[in-house]
Formats: sequence, C-alpha cells, structure tokens
Amino acid sequence: MSLWRGSSALAAAALRQTAARASPLSTAAAPAAASAARAEAAAWSPEKKRTGLLAVKIGMMPVWDHFGYRHNCTVLQVEACQVTQVKTADRHGFNALQLGVGLRKPKNVSKPVLGHLAKAGVPAKRQLQEFRVSEDALLPLGTTLSALHFNAGQYVDVCGVSKGKGFQGVMKLHNFAGQPASHGNSKTQRHMGSTGQCQDPGKVFKGKKMPGRMGGNRVTRDNLWIAKIDVERNLIYVKGSVPGNNGGIVRVTDARKKKPEAPLPYPTFAPSEGEALPSEVLAPHGDVDPYHYDEN
Repeated sequence: MSLWRGSSALAAAALRQTAARASPLSTAAAPAAASAARAEAAAWSPEKKRTGLLAVKIGMMPVWDHFGYRHNCTVLQVEACQVTQVKTADRHGFNALQLGVGLRKPKNVSKPVLGHLAKAGVPAKRQLQEFRVSEDALLPLGTTLSALHFNAGQYVDVCGVSKGKGFQGVMKLHNFAGQPASHGNSKTQRHMGSTGQCQDPGKVFKGKKMPGRMGGNRVTRDNLWIAKIDVERNLIYVKGSVPGNNGGIVRVTDARKKKPEAPLPYPTFAPSEGEALPSEVLAPHGDVDPYHYDEN
C-alpha cells in the first residue's frame, strides 16, 4: 500500500512487465536453507556498516507513548526499496549496494536504465542511490528492504534535499543583524552594508556572504529517534523534522554518532518462514512517567 501519489497502480503495471525477467539471484528464488546459512554467517557488530534505506517523506503527525507523552514525528514510507546493483571490492574497488525506491511508468525511464533494472529483476524505479557497506553486508540482487531493517528506539541519520526558498537577502539567508531603522538611515535597513575595503586590497574577497538562492541543498539531520514502526504499511516514524518537501526521497542510515545498544538485523531483516509479524512496533520509553509529581 502506497501513501504517496497513488503509485499502487504503477506497481501493478511495472510488476507485470518485469515478472517474466526475475533475477535468479533474488531472495525469492533463493532456497530457504541458503538464506538461513547466510544469516547465521553474518553477525552484527558496531564496527560493521549496514546498508541504509531510501524512503519517501509523507509528512508529520504526533505519536503518543504509553504515558500519554506527545512526540512530533515525521512519517517516512519505505516504498518498494530494492537492491538494483551489487558492487564488490574485487571488481569495483569497494563494497556497496545500489538501491532503487518508488515506482515509475516504464515509458518515463530511459532504455539504458530499464535494461540495468531488468538485470536485477525489479520494475522501473523513481530514484537510484548507492550505500557503502561492509563486505559481509552485501545483499543479493532484487532483495526487498522493509521498515523492519531498523529497530524501534534506535537513532538514525536522515539526509535529503532541503526546500528551495528562492532568492533571499542577507538577513534571512545569513542571519545578518541589518542596519539601524532610524537616525538618518534611508532605505538600507535590510542591506548588507560594506563588502570590503577600498584601494587596498581593491577587491571583494571570495566567500563574502551576499544575497543569493536559499535552500535546495543536501542536508543531514543527525540522531533522529525512531518512535514507531508500522509494519503493515512499511512506515517509519522518526521524532523531529526531516529536510525536503512531502513526497521527496530521503536517505535513512544508522546514526554514526549514537551507536545502538541492542543488536541490529544484519545484513537486513529477514523473517523466518511462518513467522507472524506485529502490525506495529513501539519504541521502549522506560519506566519513568514524565508527568509523575513526587511530593517528597
């Protein structure tokens, strides 16, 4: 189920076109015994690097914990995130996974990209991005990643392109204080003022802060806390704001500065056969009630 731009119809059409060209390396075609052996061989440690996820920003909404405390969260949907290319150190000089997210009409994708995706047995994707990983964190082509790739309660880094705000002045763009609004100042209250000296050096130094375009830059929010994971709809609720517009694609990776205490699914979450998954997973909030008043 997709929550953005009604792409469920695109998913059905794209899957029909690529169903006959499924990759022999996909996890769906791999024997269960081989998948179990691979999972046992790979053990997670804080020094190892897992792949991240590509998700679609849906918007913001509040989430209440069992104490009734409100957390303002951004909702991210992991929409058809699949492995489209595997890069190894022997062939490419480094270990990485290329992931594709979202669904597009095949007619809107170039033929070289469609051929590239057909090798992995995946439908036309909205965007492709690459993640560096450890050698034992590589995944087979066509592997589908879900929101359970992360644990509820862990910290993640979210990277996206910030909203474009157009051409702005120095007070908004660089937090300049501005000039006096009285005492003879005429029409320059929001101007930048002097740009440098006179004959010496006789130029404006490079890097001088001036008016210009604001936004549209790559921004990373560090250490965002995962408050909840909706397993049924493949949603991740992270506490705080995330760069970009609703509908934009963001990169979600394990936090570099806050290592998780509990082991993470490595190289990714793989449910066992017949395992019943919960509809949602809430992060642990501890035993201290934030609203409790101790009279002593």
